[in-house]
Amino acid sequence: MPADARLTQLVARVGAFHITNRAMVRAQRDIEAAIREGAVDQGACTTYIAEVRRYFGDFDAEARAHLRDVDRRLERANQVTFNLTAERGVAVKRIEATQAVLEAVATLEYTP
Repeated sequence: MPADARLTQLVARVGAFHITNRAMVRAQRDIEAAIREGAVDQGACTTYIAEVRRYFGDFDAEARAHLRDVDRRLERANQVTFNLTAERGVAVKRIEATQAVLEAVATLEYTP
C-alpha cells in the first residue's frame, strides 16, 4: 500500500536530522524502504511513529533541560553584570568625592 502523504513528509523531515541512535536509524531505514517498495502497512507505520515519538520526545526533554540550564546561567551572568555596574558607580562617586577634597586641599595648601 502506498504511503500517506503526511507520513512521507514526516519521514523526509526526520531524515533531514543527523541521527546516531541505532533504533531510530533502523526505523528510518525500514520505513524509507517500505515507502520505496510501496509496502507501508499499519504495523510499519505504527512502529515508525512510536520510535519517532520516543526518540524525539527524549531529544525534546534533553533540549528543554539544556535551555533551562542556559537560562539559569544567563540569569547569573546578568546578576553579575548588574552588581558590577552598581559597584562601578560607587567607585566613580568615591573618586569624584575624593578628587573634590584633594582639589580643595590643593587650593588651601600653604607654601612658604
